[in-house]
Amino acid sequence: MNKEDYLIKKLSSNYIGDDGAVIGNKVYSMDAFFENVHFKRTWMSLKQIARKAMLVNISDAIAMNAKPLYALVTLSLPSTITTDDIDEILLALHTVASEYGCEIIGGDTIAGERLDFSITIISETQNALTRKGLKEGNLLAYTGVLGESKRDLNRLFKGEVIAENSKFIEPILRQEFIEKSRPHLCVGMDISDGLFCDTNKLLDYNSMGFELLIEISNEIGSSGEEYEMLIGFAKENVELIQKIADGLNLPLTIYAKVCKNDTRFNCIGHHF
Repeated sequence: MNKEDYLIKKLSSNYIGDDGAVIGNKVYSMDAFFENVHFKRTWMSLKQIARKAMLVNISDAIAMNAKPLYALVTLSLPSTITTDDIDEILLALHTVASEYGCEIIGGDTIAGERLDFSITIISETQNALTRKGLKEGNLLAYTGVLGESKRDLNRLFKGEVIAENSKFIEPILRQEFIEKSRPHLCVGMDISDGLFCDTNKLLDYNSMGFELLIEISNEIGSSGEEYEMLIGFAKENVELIQKIADGLNLPLTIYAKVCKNDTRFNCIGHHF
């Protein structure tokens, strides 16, 4: 068991297990975005770093079919950060938040050795999409094209330059697809730890296994920080969901069938 799983199992709240905690019609979620863990400042501009910090947090709300309402932002600021730098960071945070109808209502700042973000999103939903509800015979699919994030991360490690519109820098959130397809979905989550590991999480949560329908390469399955959607649905809804994806020009790949077995992908968690 990795340390993240160990820590989660030590917490006793019934609200833990999804991308966010659903309490009434509100969803509460939080993610950290830390320098030298999630990014290096030589890889991205301050604007790009701040945008991604907000996007990966809003992704949790989108994944649960929730509308982001408010954000609380904590920043750790190293001494090398200037007031102009702070202005650039705040403008990027506010811009992304406003793009999704979200307002930054507070937070905290501390002095630190690195540029670190910790963001809490408070969102609202009338029909939350959670990770619980997979049944035998359901199909698993993912949106978009996977692999770009890992490919470009490897390029960055080699000192190469990647495109400014790379999904490693600017994740694409599938808000419209989730809103339109929610009535036909059983489960969903965003792909942050890679398709292999996140599929295992989904199966573990539902005490199910799977049968692979197509071959998934390691380049695709182990690419983390994609923020595409992993969804599960009944096979009778395939045409409805595919029609929604086609209408949005969104690739949709059905890759597995849910079964009563203990089959899992071989993967290594990224967090530790």
